[in-house]
Amino acid sequence: MTASCVIQPGSTLGVLGSGQLGRMFAIAARRLGYRVHVLSPDDDTPTGQVADLEIQADYLDLDRVAEFARSVDVVTFEFENVPSATTQTCERFVPVRPAGRVLHISQNREREKTYLRDVGLPVTPFIPVGSLAELERAIDVGGVTAVLKTAAWGYDGKGQVLIRNRLEAAAAWTALNTDHAVLEQFIDFECELSVIAARGMDGSVLTYGPMLNTHSHHILDVTLCPAPLSANVEREALEIARAVVERLDVVGVLCVEFFLTKAGKLLINETAPRPHNSGHLTMDAHITCQFEQQVRSVCGLPLGSNRQKCPAAMANLLGDLWEPGPLDWSRVCAFPEVKLHLYGKQAARPGRKMGHLTALADRVADAERLVRAARAALCGETQG
Repeated sequence: MTASCVIQPGSTLGVLGSGQLGRMFAIAARRLGYRVHVLSPDDDTPTGQVADLEIQADYLDLDRVAEFARSVDVVTFEFENVPSATTQTCERFVPVRPAGRVLHISQNREREKTYLRDVGLPVTPFIPVGSLAELERAIDVGGVTAVLKTAAWGYDGKGQVLIRNRLEAAAAWTALNTDHAVLEQFIDFECELSVIAARGMDGSVLTYGPMLNTHSHHILDVTLCPAPLSANVEREALEIARAVVERLDVVGVLCVEFFLTKAGKLLINETAPRPHNSGHLTMDAHITCQFEQQVRSVCGLPLGSNRQKCPAAMANLLGDLWEPGPLDWSRVCAFPEVKLHLYGKQAARPGRKMGHLTALADRVADAERLVRAARAALCGETQG
């Protein structure tokens, strides 16, 4: 790669989407000397608060999208649910990284799982379904218990229903209100893991993790890194993540989420072609965080070191914590080894990600105890 291919600091980076992932990307980009423009249907957003320019427009207002694309040097995105027409419009004017093709595959469960299966990567067994009759036939073939998921627009447990027996099929199909879904075999897993991979324009790949993830009500709750895994599982997870970004030809950052079965087999649950909630701890625990890697990769810069400085644990702060009333942030700041990150969201709602905590320690178990204690202290609770 020549220097002329690099999008140098001082250039302007465009972000589609305006949530907390875009905010942390923009902070990393500005630290490296870039300007940032963001486009989304909202205003006064987490990303917009720290960007140079916030453009409020519908993703399908393609004239505004084209105007946005002409004002920047490269476009990336911070969530999957960006219409293909939006990225295609941007690609007429500037590079989109990862490419719109990657987004198109990852934002639809059927396309994603079919692609990964067909290139020989291990995915959870699934059957596409487009009607109640097809769902009932799929249950007969795949068996129950199973999980019915919308093919598109699902995240944080939304757009999915557990089916325990054939009699629940009709209610599940009605509840999803879709004509395009997948029925996945229910996996009795040992744990959930994630690996974040960054791939540069030169094809170099660096990985973070595996991370051990625990969820509450289908939303990520606590992440630990390094995960307490065997060397074989760790090596296989990293190899699979590398294969995903290489076969998709990703330039940027992508997260691979896994189930580890009780038999010790890794299955890809889903992918996300952008930084991921489980990688937030890299901001404090690693030489180069996932957001700086996103900046480096989409701009054609060499990737930074992925070395972890010390064990870490991350805990999400959801809007539920705000329900009793205002929070006293001095309670968290009283933990000197805990880092507080708030996203600038104005309205706290149950299940909404408002921020996170990262704890650093000499052992990952100590980091987990510390981050849970700091979060409990916010509510005036104590944890042993």
